[in-house]
Amino acid sequence: MAEHDLYEYSRALVADIQALTDADDGSNPNTFTQYVFEILEEAGVSSDAALAYYSSRGLEIYGYGLPGDGSSLDLYTTDFSLTPLSSKLTKAESDGLFRRLFAFLGKHGAIRPHQVDNTDVHDMCVGAEKALPNVPKIRLFALSNRVSTTSAPEPTEFQGIPVSYELWDLARLHRHETSGSIGEPIKVTFAHPLPCLAAHSEEPNYSVVLAVIPGRQLAELYKEHRTRLLELNVRSFLQARGAVNKGIRETLLNAPGKFLAYNNGVTATASDVDFETDEAGSPVAIRSMTGLQIVNGGQTTASLHHVLTRDKKDLDGVHVQMKLTIVDPAYLSEIVPKISQYSNTQNKVTLVDFSSNHEFHVAFERVSRSLWAPAADGSGQETRWFYERARGQYTDKSAEYETRAAQRKFKLITPTRQRLSKSDLATFVHSWEQLPYWVSRGAQKNFAHFMERIEKSDPVVDVQYCKRAIATALLFQAADRIARTHSAGSHKRLITTYTVARLSLAAEKRIDLDRIWNEQGTTDALRDALDELCPLIMETVISADRHVSEWAKKPDCWDEVSRIPWTLPDVLAAELTAEPFEIASPESTESDEAEAAVEDIPSEEWQALADWAREGRVLRAVDRQVADRVAQRLSQGRRVTGAQARQAMEVYEEALRHGFHPVPVDLDHETA
Repeated sequence: MAEHDLYEYSRALVADIQALTDADDGSNPNTFTQYVFEILEEAGVSSDAALAYYSSRGLEIYGYGLPGDGSSLDLYTTDFSLTPLSSKLTKAESDGLFRRLFAFLGKHGAIRPHQVDNTDVHDMCVGAEKALPNVPKIRLFALSNRVSTTSAPEPTEFQGIPVSYELWDLARLHRHETSGSIGEPIKVTFAHPLPCLAAHSEEPNYSVVLAVIPGRQLAELYKEHRTRLLELNVRSFLQARGAVNKGIRETLLNAPGKFLAYNNGVTATASDVDFETDEAGSPVAIRSMTGLQIVNGGQTTASLHHVLTRDKKDLDGVHVQMKLTIVDPAYLSEIVPKISQYSNTQNKVTLVDFSSNHEFHVAFERVSRSLWAPAADGSGQETRWFYERARGQYTDKSAEYETRAAQRKFKLITPTRQRLSKSDLATFVHSWEQLPYWVSRGAQKNFAHFMERIEKSDPVVDVQYCKRAIATALLFQAADRIARTHSAGSHKRLITTYTVARLSLAAEKRIDLDRIWNEQGTTDALRDALDELCPLIMETVISADRHVSEWAKKPDCWDEVSRIPWTLPDVLAAELTAEPFEIASPESTESDEAEAAVEDIPSEEWQALADWAREGRVLRAVDRQVADRVAQRLSQGRRVTGAQARQAMEVYEEALRHGFHPVPVDLDHETA
C-alpha cells in the first residue's frame, strides 16, 4: 500500500468525520463508529449494529450488534484521533481497548438497572442478556483510525462461549474502502522526446510508429509499473526458465551492444500519444503516451529489469526496437489479440492464452485483485485471490519482491491456493451452472464454450460478480477434497464437477454464495451434503461397462446423474436462500429499488417514524437509529445507498405493521 495513499485516505477520513459530526451535532468517536458500521455492513462482516456508548471504571463500549440470524453477539469499541498519523495504535493500547470492551460482558447485568428504560444503553444491556444464553460466539471489534502496530488478540472464551477479536485499524479500513477500485491507465512522459518514424496509414482506428527505446528506460518503466505494463499481454513473464529468457539475459550480460540486432524488440499499444511534429505535421518524436501496454515482448522487458536490478548491469548501450500502435480504445479488444496472435512465435500459445485480452478477463482481473477476502481462520489476516489472466502472472508478481521476507508476506496475503486461472474459472462457474459434461470435455473445449456464453450474456463484471464466482471456486474445492476422501482417483475432477452440478440442481441454485465468500468456506451442512452425494455420483459416472472419460462428456450422463434419487438434507435446506443465486448482477438490482424507495419518503417522515418508535417502544434500538440516520442524510441532501437503503425499507415496513401512520408533510405543517 502506498504511504501517500494512506495519508490521503487518513486526511480525507478525518475531514469527513468532522463534517458529519458537525452536521449531526454529535461526537467524533460516535460518528466514526457509525461510519465503520456502514463499511462493515456493506462488506458483509456484520449487520444490525447500533450505537450505545457507556463507560465506567475499567469499561468502555461504543455499540453492539445482534444479527438477525442469531449467529453472534457483536460488541464495539472505538479509538478515534484527529491526528491519526502522528502516532500508532500500540499493542498495549489495543489490548486495553479490548480489555475494557470485554468487561461489558461481565457487568451488563449490573449496568441495566441504572439505565432509563428504552435508552440505547438499556436496550444494549437487555439485548446482551437475552443473547448470551443462545449465541454460538461473541465477536469484539476495536475500530481505530490509526495504524496499528499489532494484530488482534488470540480467541478466548466467556462462560464457555468462544470470543474472537477483530481489529479494524486505518490500513484495514483503507483496504476495504478501496476494494473494487479500478486502476488508472499508465501514462509515460519522456523528458527527452523519443525519436520515431511514422508509417503512412489510411486505417481509421489505428496508426503505427516505429521507435528505438533505451533498454534502461524500458527496464525502469517495468520497475515502476510492473505487470500493469503487461496487462494486455497474452502471457506474462515466465521467469528466466525458458530458453528465450536465458538467451535474452546472456545477450544483455555478454553482448549488450548487439542486443538491438539479436532481439525482436517489443510491440506496444497506446490509446493516445502526444507527438512532436515536423513542418509537414508528421510525427518525429514521442513526448508522452497514455494507456501504454506491451502486448508482445514482455519477456524482453522483464529480462531487462532483471539484469538491471538483480545483475546490477547499467544497460548502457542497450537499445530495443519498439513498434507502437495507437489504437482507439473502443477497438482495443478487437485489434490487440490479433497483434498478439501474429507476433507470438516463440512458444505455443493456446486458445486460453488468446482470450487473455478479452474485456471480460481484463475486468475480472482488475476487480478481483482489488478485493480483500475476509479472514477465515480467526487470525484477522485478510487475503487476496489472484486471477491469472495470463500464464505466469502469479510467479511474475511473486518475483517482484526481492527479499525472502517480502515474498513470504506476498504468499501470506496471496496464498497459492487462492490462485485461479481462466480455465479454472470456467470450470467452477460451469459446475455451478450445471454443465458438468462441458467441464468433462477438457479445459480448452470447456473454456471455449464458456467464452461463447460470455459473448452472448455479456455479464457485468463487478464486485458482486467476482465474489460469487470465487464462491463457486470455494464450493468446487470443498467438493474436490470430499471426492478425494472417497477415493475418486483419476476421475476425481469429473466426480467433483458432477457432484457440484447435482447439488446446484437439487438446491435450485439457492445456496448462499455471498455467505461462502464472506466465510471463505462452506458450512458443515454443505460439506455433509457433498459427502452424502459424492458416492451416488461415483456409482453413476464410474461404470464398469463404459469408458468413464467419454461417458462423462455426454449430456446423457448428466441426464442420468440429474435423475439420481436424492433430496437435500433438512439442515442444508434450512440454509437455502429464498431466491436462486445468479452470479451476474441483474440490470436493476434490489439495492437500486430500495434507494429509490427511500428517497421517495421525505426526511420529515423518517424522523417522525424514529420519534414514534422511540416514544412507543415498538422497534429495536438499531431500527430507530437507522430511521434517524436516514432522516439526517436526506435532510442534508445525501444519498442512502446499498445495504443501508435495504435495511431502511425493512424498518419502514416493520413500522407500518406495528401501526405507524405516515402524516402528509404539507398537511402536518399547516396543522402546526
